[in-house]
Amino acid sequence: MPYLSRVRINPLRESGRRLLRNPHVAHAMVLGGIAEQPVRERVLWRLETTNPRRPELLILTESRPDWNHIIEQAGWSNADGEQVVVRDYSPLFAQLAVGREFAFRLTANPVQHTRKPEKLTPAQERKLASDQGEKPRSGRAFRVGHRTAAHQLDWLLRRTPSWGFEIPVVAGFATPDDGEPADVPRDVRIVARQVHRFHKGTNGPQVVLATATFEGRLRVTDPDLLAEKLLSGVGPAKAYGCGLLTLAPLPGARHHA
Repeated sequence: MPYLSRVRINPLRESGRRLLRNPHVAHAMVLGGIAEQPVRERVLWRLETTNPRRPELLILTESRPDWNHIIEQAGWSNADGEQVVVRDYSPLFAQLAVGREFAFRLTANPVQHTRKPEKLTPAQERKLASDQGEKPRSGRAFRVGHRTAAHQLDWLLRRTPSWGFEIPVVAGFATPDDGEPADVPRDVRIVARQVHRFHKGTNGPQVVLATATFEGRLRVTDPDLLAEKLLSGVGPAKAYGCGLLTLAPLPGARHHA
């Protein structure tokens, strides 16, 4: 049974700030909430920082988790109000049907594969150095993040058919009788873009991660495929807070489910 959790993070505590600024730290704390160790189940998570004074950690797990350690170290351990919510995620899947529409939110790591990146990351530079003297491998390509909003949006729109949904045309947009033009506006927008630079551990390698947060409206085309993607995530960098696709009813929903 999958569970979706919301955990309030305290940005005034040092551990809370470390969790918010370093996805490697956040990933370790998230895995610490799973009873079966080492963790073999798929765990997806995302930081919700629209309100910087009230950041939240959204986490999807296959087993029922325990987030007491996050509350004690990086949350509001003695504050009033509900600091953590854990609920059964299964009812959502019964609502998936061809043609049904939902509001959605997704933080992703839009990437491309290229043989000649314009700027190498430290990890790519080390990889090239280690390959010196070896026989060139055919088809070798580097995975690099898209940095412009246009390319990030194009990355999303090209992949939605393989994820079990489509992004409808913006409501009220008049399309020609002979079909939709290539640049027809879709009901999706990028609400946040960021380039993260962090280290894996104290002396670990630096990671450079470009992310985009998408919000919009989707229409279900394949309920089974969409259900699988909701549970397994989409795109790369899932360990670092990317790939968790969440849905909410239309219209007027304030929180994603």
